[in-house]
Amino acid sequence: MEAADTGSRRRHFASDNYSGICPEVWQALEEANFGHTPGYGEDPWTARARKMIQDLFERDCEVFFAFSGTAANGLVAASACQSFHSVLCHEFAHLETDECGAPGFFAHGLTLVTLPGENGKLIPAKLAEAAVRRTDVHASRPGAISFAQSTEVGTVYTPNEIAAFGAVARKFELSLHMDGARFANAVAALNVAPAALTWRAGVDVLSFGGTKNGMAYGDAVVFFNRELARNFEYRLKQSGQLASKMRFLSAQWIGILTEGAWLRHAAHANKMAELLEQGLRGIGRAEVLFPREANAVFVKLPPEVLDALRACGHRFYTDVGPGGAARLMCSWDTREDDVDALVSDIGRLLVESR
Repeated sequence: MEAADTGSRRRHFASDNYSGICPEVWQALEEANFGHTPGYGEDPWTARARKMIQDLFERDCEVFFAFSGTAANGLVAASACQSFHSVLCHEFAHLETDECGAPGFFAHGLTLVTLPGENGKLIPAKLAEAAVRRTDVHASRPGAISFAQSTEVGTVYTPNEIAAFGAVARKFELSLHMDGARFANAVAALNVAPAALTWRAGVDVLSFGGTKNGMAYGDAVVFFNRELARNFEYRLKQSGQLASKMRFLSAQWIGILTEGAWLRHAAHANKMAELLEQGLRGIGRAEVLFPREANAVFVKLPPEVLDALRACGHRFYTDVGPGGAARLMCSWDTREDDVDALVSDIGRLLVESR
């Protein structure tokens, strides 16, 4: 029976979650789908994936696997903090804007303190100020700093910038968490070792995202500070995040990490975003809002042009970061002709809207 064409074959720019499974992950899942093996992470695929992640980061770290970034971030916050703590984060942070209060849910009262910062970035001095703003028993006590790499507006933190966060965290006895939903894109953009962006700069724990880089689903929770990982396996189980057929979570990491596929795909997505930025900058009345450093481009367009683009079948978000700008995300499978078609439609519609 021929499948109905619902338009799903079209490649969109709304989110890198829209993309399918990359070939390396698909092959790894096929190889894991053979015979019987123990469940709940007692299988050889999970052991191998953990070892590959430890080797990648050059560190004897604790590695766990969760179904989603929301669960990974929320459970990490609960592990690093108690219910009377707060987490310091950017005002655009996914923790604040898109996770439905998950940190407070998992930590039973944990709050978020959001801070401004240009180009989606936290400022070390503002973090230090927030850490001591209230020290009385009537206010939540800061327990952790959380930042996204790359940021919600597509910028990236350098090792030195992260090290500045690490210094603040150590000074005020805070845990430092990296939301790495697009960690691969940041590594590819900066061309540095993963260790340089994480534990060597003071990061205690990383939510290492794979979904946006060609996996079907799943985050690896990587504890560089092993003390924070105490009892984390119980948190995973209690929250419904312990996969019974764990090999189908962990085998994906084998596929994506083998022979550098994760970096190739991330670099390709970044390159497509670079081409998109270049095309948009060549169009009058299309205002690119932030430095394009990873795989996201934010562009300000007239409301009627946004409506017309959607009428043409394009999909994108306008509620990420500052309101009204179109966020255009490139994926591991975005092609140059996809970029050309979008830029052409934007240019044409801007001319027609005059």
